[in-house]
Order: sequence, then C-alpha cells, then structure tokens
Amino acid sequence: MIFDMLKKVALKRAAGRTAASVRIGICYTAVMLDNDSTGLAYTFRHDIPHGCASFQGNVPLEGKSAEELLGFLDSSDLLIRTVGVAAMNALLNTENKELIKGDVLELLKPEKDDVVGMVGYFGPLVAPLKKAAGELKIFEKEGEKALDIYPEEKAFELLPLCSKVIITSTSLINLTLEKLLETTKNCEKTALVGSTTPLVVNEFRELGVDLLSGVIVKDPKSILRVVSEGGGVRLFRNYVEKVNAVCTA
Repeated sequence: MIFDMLKKVALKRAAGRTAASVRIGICYTAVMLDNDSTGLAYTFRHDIPHGCASFQGNVPLEGKSAEELLGFLDSSDLLIRTVGVAAMNALLNTENKELIKGDVLELLKPEKDDVVGMVGYFGPLVAPLKKAAGELKIFEKEGEKALDIYPEEKAFELLPLCSKVIITSTSLINLTLEKLLETTKNCEKTALVGSTTPLVVNEFRELGVDLLSGVIVKDPKSILRVVSEGGGVRLFRNYVEKVNAVCTA
C-alpha cells in the first residue's frame, strides 16, 4: 500500500525523465536522472544473494525511463526494489517550501517524561536522546549482540509503550514499515528518518507519520563517486543537505 501511494506521486513527476546513471554500492544505491536529480537508498548488502551477478533485473539500467525504474518498487527482489526506491527519491526529494533545515530532534522535542523508541541505530542521535528523554529503547537487527539494544523483532512488542518513535526509512525497502506504523499509531510523535526517506508530506500524514527527515542531493557527481567507492553517510554528508518536513500539526 505504501509503495502504491508513493509511486502515484512519483509518476506525476516522471514524464520524460530517464536514468543518466545508476550506482549500486555496498552501502548505498544512487540513481541520477537526466536532469541531475539524484536519489539515494540504503543497500542491504548482507541480504543480497552471492554470485557473479547480484542484480537480477534487466540491464543496462542507464537510459531506462523513470517510469520503468518506478516499476521496480513492485519487485520481490530486494536489490531491484532498492533501485526503485532510489529512483523514486530522485523524483520526490527536491527543494520545496515545506522543507525545514536542521536537526530532526529540534522538531521531535524529546523531554524527560518521554520514552523514545528508535528502530535502526542512528549513532549521532543516541547521546542527545539519552540526555533529553527519560528512556531510549533502540531496536536493531543485531541487537541481541549489543549492550542496551533490543533485537529488531522486539519493536513490535515495545513500540506501543513509547511516546515518541524514530523509524529508519530503510524499513521501506525491507517492507516492514507498514507493520511498524501499525504499532505506533497511538504514539505522540512518529518520525521517519534517514537518507532513504521520501520527502512527501500528504501521503505519510495519512499513514500516521508526523515528521520526515531525509536528504536532498546537492552535488550529484560527488554522490555517485562516493556510492561507487563504497562510501556512506559519513563520506557524502558534504554533498547533501539534511532537511525535515512536518506532516502533522
């Protein structure tokens, strides 16, 4: 359902656009369109089947229409779907008046009486949240191996006990976001965070998301280089602008 909603918005902007470059890196995937608009999506490299050709879709990807790449969102193949998300973000994540620069925590406003749930480990947010909130519950795939981090499956049990929640936008790619949002519908605030976040307010408002925090690519060529060289957020931070959008009052 989520991809159906997002694809409908993206298709309105896809006419005449084609892929100028597609890079599937070990940390991120990037799609740059012929107008230089560029989108990012996290690469789940540990979940990609081994072999001499991990990408099982039709190639070459360069030159394909944006509409065709958006069709990848319907694929059951994780890597093909990832390229579709990056293409979608290339169409959706552009400058607009709804976007607010700055730290997502300035909008989330954690307080001492808040129990904050974090699905996906966002390192730079952990210390500020531990200081500002009453309690921080972190859920991560390898949680059982790390101190104070819950395994990801515990999120569905414990998120309803949280007042404010941060969810990684990579949950779009692995198809867990819809189920996660079901568990947070009674939480005070829910934020979708990360470089994979599609910045579309109305559609996420309908899904119960209060805040979006993502990026707009400002230097496409540098982003393509970093992604191709196996780089991630730390290396491409100078080539993107972090922005937020408020979905609900």
